[in-house]
Amino acid sequence: MTECDLLVIGSGAAGLCAAATGAVLGLDVVVAERAPVLGGTTAWSGGWMWLPRNPLAVAAGIAEPREAPRDYLAAVLGNRFDPARIDAFIDTAPAMVSFLTQHGFLFEAGNKICDIYGDQPGAGTGGRSLIAAAYDATVLGEKLGLLRLTKRETSFQGMPIQAGPDLGAFLNATRKPAAFAHVARRLIRHGWEMARHGRATTLLNGVALIARLFELADRHGARWMVSSPAVELIESRGRVMGAVLQTPHGREMVHARRGVVLATGGVSANPALRAQLFPHADNHETLAVPEADGAGLALARPLGAGFADDLAANGAWCPVSHVTWSDGARGIFPHIIERGKPGVIAVRADGRRFVNEANGYHDYVRALLAATPEGEEARSWMICDHAFIRRWGLGVVRPAPLPLGYWIKSGYLHRAPTIAALAAQLGIAPQLAQTVADYNRGAREGRDDHFGRGWSPYNRYQGDPERSPNPNVAPIERGPFYAIEVIPGSFGSFAGLKTDADARVLREDGSAIAGLFAAGADMASIMGGHYPAGGINLGPAMVFGHRAAMAAAGQEGAAMAAAGQESPAA
Repeated sequence: MTECDLLVIGSGAAGLCAAATGAVLGLDVVVAERAPVLGGTTAWSGGWMWLPRNPLAVAAGIAEPREAPRDYLAAVLGNRFDPARIDAFIDTAPAMVSFLTQHGFLFEAGNKICDIYGDQPGAGTGGRSLIAAAYDATVLGEKLGLLRLTKRETSFQGMPIQAGPDLGAFLNATRKPAAFAHVARRLIRHGWEMARHGRATTLLNGVALIARLFELADRHGARWMVSSPAVELIESRGRVMGAVLQTPHGREMVHARRGVVLATGGVSANPALRAQLFPHADNHETLAVPEADGAGLALARPLGAGFADDLAANGAWCPVSHVTWSDGARGIFPHIIERGKPGVIAVRADGRRFVNEANGYHDYVRALLAATPEGEEARSWMICDHAFIRRWGLGVVRPAPLPLGYWIKSGYLHRAPTIAALAAQLGIAPQLAQTVADYNRGAREGRDDHFGRGWSPYNRYQGDPERSPNPNVAPIERGPFYAIEVIPGSFGSFAGLKTDADARVLREDGSAIAGLFAAGADMASIMGGHYPAGGINLGPAMVFGHRAAMAAAGQEGAAMAAAGQESPAA
């Protein structure tokens, strides 16, 4: 038997934030991960966290009252607004950032990133987004092998690229000398890292977040049990006291004096649960790791845990495309960046547009699902011309000077000399030619007459700042023309275990299961199935992982007091 104070099951942002917080507070922490590596879906993510009123924003002169993000969430979430958990999130976010920073964790600010719904009260135009600072993982030594690699589809030859100035340099490498120099330095360093370590060691995005949380928890004595799935929770006298793990050496009981945190990644990688919870599940791909298959739910339900599956959406939607690599490996690409660039539109099989492509990724899929008649597959195609694809790329296809040939031969990228020929090749309605012509009429003057692209600060931030008068709009008129098929996907699940403001798992009657906490995608999203801003998965995951550990340590209000915040209403 293994003894500890706090057992954390899962090792994404929520689990590792709980582990780091608990370890810093002096708890004896064990992290159990079923995969042979740590990081979960977080390691594959962009790593951005929505954390309003954070100290980095305040230091940059962006100070806003707590009512601003609260009013924004109230407006967007509507009847899904949960005051207790939202207040806990808003009040704890700055304190959590301060707590980690005081113990050596480094954040970077995304102070120009806008909230998605700019017309709603309290919408932010910056100061609410953070990311983990780049991390030199060579300091981890042999423990580097414990970290999950970044996702192939969103890296370049294994090198993570961060949204913002770093990505901007890659997109402008053939146009601007400074960008070329930046990219050259990155490529040279990455080549050296691959030769010496067999993987990238300059970590960015989600894997940098994982590395920094791991280092902090490890430095304070956390213990790691990989390839060790939890198969059963141990309950005694109405309290969860640990779990049984299936380790490489056999079954082992872990007794946790202060409690257990479930952070296994949610349910979206479980086909049966997807079929139950997600619309058009037969044509849906998740970006979550395979281990995010509902293990936390399976552990908690026998104890009477409640499950919230009636949200506005049960998943965090994202448009995706299937990728087949030259070595035969298959993957999923998330369409996040290019949709807002000028000169691309999305259509369904009827050849008609259905959405403002520059709106949020969740909104793209929501619109696609709404536009798809019953009985039809939810499918769409992103359409662009030659100038666009060489400037911005499309999906996994990189911009110039990288070649297009393999992606055309593989069937991922479709090309035709005319829009009419492209429609015929794709098997979609000839209406596509008229749709493009209608779009082009307004686009030549910087307008989107049908969906209003460029209407919000969020739209404009996604566009091309060098394009005037509308950074999101340009005509599609220089052949050849290109298309990629895009289907519904998800970053993970919103449906999850019912919890209170301290991440305690609740029974259906609302009573707490003593000693059991859930955070991250195992916890029903505080956003109620809405997607008000980028980073609303990882931001709350960090906050409620932190709150779970604070509650387990009996210090629910300590972090906020240290940061000069008021304790939130429970």
